[in-house]
Amino acid sequence: MSAFTIKDLENLSGIKAHTIRVWEQRYTFLAPQRTETNIRYYCNEELQKLLNVALLNKYGYKISHIDRMTVAEMTENILSLSQVEAQQERIVNELIHCMAGLKMEKFEWVIDNYIKANGIEKTIIQILFPFLERIGILWLTAHINPAQEHLVSNIIRQKLIVGIDSVKCNSQSPKTILLFLPEGEHHEMGLLFVHYLLKCKGINVLYLGANIPLKDVVCVASLKNPDILYTHLTSCCQNFNFEKFLLNTHTQIAGRQVVISGMLTQGYKKKIPANFSFKHSLSEVMDYVSSL
Repeated sequence: MSAFTIKDLENLSGIKAHTIRVWEQRYTFLAPQRTETNIRYYCNEELQKLLNVALLNKYGYKISHIDRMTVAEMTENILSLSQVEAQQERIVNELIHCMAGLKMEKFEWVIDNYIKANGIEKTIIQILFPFLERIGILWLTAHINPAQEHLVSNIIRQKLIVGIDSVKCNSQSPKTILLFLPEGEHHEMGLLFVHYLLKCKGINVLYLGANIPLKDVVCVASLKNPDILYTHLTSCCQNFNFEKFLLNTHTQIAGRQVVISGMLTQGYKKKIPANFSFKHSLSEVMDYVSSL
């Protein structure tokens, strides 16, 4: 992606669009171009500047001070931030910048270095999932180039699978959980992360994968009798009807506990079946798995 809207910048940086406009009027670090219809758009370099500014401002630097910094000074100040959370956020920002510029070798290098220093579990929890949460809205709104999405997804998918394979758990739970993504949902990383968490708890997992017809889920559920069915919805195809999916699943898998996490749960306001539950955030997912 070579151009971002102001809404994209808001989603990626956490800075409200109104604040970004105010900063543009008062300071010099952002200089958006405009389309023929006078709509702002921003290049990769401006995205990186805003991510850096947002990080420094969050950890105590005044905007007026940041505006006077050179690029080298800004980088030096970011690297000097001592808070653990700030360093994690810096790495997530670096991954976003690598994705935007299609710098896939550096993207993987950053992840691998974090794994070497902190292990796969901390990398997943502290870096990969926050990164996916930040860019997930771009997938949901199709504001990301499919090439970027596929390249990033494949690298992260490989790391998650390695993490799952490396889990050694001494305890074994009697519970069995069936993991699947419905037809039209191909974004597998969230579900793989849930697989990782469940395996760490010693829970038996039946992993069906992505884009699974409901009749196949019903078939496996009837044969294997899992305790819980779990799906993670990030960005389904355009003709996916969430309400219809809930109704059909409730009808065809009567009485079974169904857990749904992911971005599509956050905007759903209607009543859900009694045996269904939503997990709206990473912390809710982790708390749920810990409770099993």
